[in-house]
Amino acid sequence: MKEAVEKLKSMDVGKVIENEPLANHTTMKIGGPADLFIEPSSIENLEKTMKVINEYGIKWRAIGRGSNLLVSDKGIEGAVIKLGKGLDHLSINGTELTVGAGYSLVSLSVQISKQGLSGLEFASGIPGSVGGAVYMNAGAHGSDISNILKKAHILFEDGTIDWLDKEQMKFSYRTSILQNDRPGIVLEAVFDLKEGNKQDIVAQMQNNKNYRKETQPYNLPCAGSIFRNPLPNYAGRLVEDAGLKGHTIGGAKISEMHGNFIVNAGDGKAEDVLALIQHVKDTVFERYGIHIETEVEIIGRK
Repeated sequence: MKEAVEKLKSMDVGKVIENEPLANHTTMKIGGPADLFIEPSSIENLEKTMKVINEYGIKWRAIGRGSNLLVSDKGIEGAVIKLGKGLDHLSINGTELTVGAGYSLVSLSVQISKQGLSGLEFASGIPGSVGGAVYMNAGAHGSDISNILKKAHILFEDGTIDWLDKEQMKFSYRTSILQNDRPGIVLEAVFDLKEGNKQDIVAQMQNNKNYRKETQPYNLPCAGSIFRNPLPNYAGRLVEDAGLKGHTIGGAKISEMHGNFIVNAGDGKAEDVLALIQHVKDTVFERYGIHIETEVEIIGRK
């Protein structure tokens, strides 16, 4: 690992830090250290980084803005690659957007609304990055990324790069091919939007934003929705009906605003969140005979 670190630093690929706490890079403010933390300053430097990682056989994973993630208190073995500055470009050509993986989804939806482009209104309150949104087919308010994605530029774990169109991404509810069959890093995405009425677009975005503000605890450290909806049921409603709102284990608490959110109520640990997740699963199954699965991605040493 030490040789790899020195090589990456000498190549000036971007930030290269050892033992960086992931609590500094997740919206839940939870997570132990990554053995190696890298924030490449460009797509080209990300390619160089992956070559070194493969050369030295280092385990790796990519993160964006750290939403939808629960990182172990023991941290992450190997390298964590953060897609941020340097991969946050945006170009607009008519109704087509080409966006870097590090671009904020909220900022993007605001930016394109000013252009009178419709299709991203659903994303106005999703606190993630474009890359993470494509990776997990993020969605809200009856829409998701699969409805607007034309193609995605992917760096695969073997170092090869290719464009995958919407069909090749194999999108389903909160999943894509990148989580299962072909692990890789989203470099950029091309979205196909539509021309719309600017006032209507802004009004819809404001409505979505107000709804989230009134019903979801984004003023506290959280990871977004914890559980997948076991349709036709909704996880939040099941948790609420089971009387679990406000239930606390250690520093983790089920939000009193929304049953599908667990917040870091102060000095929360991943072990607290995991215990609370298991308690919810057990309670919902005992009461309703329904298995609920996590939507949040749980990563790191066990």
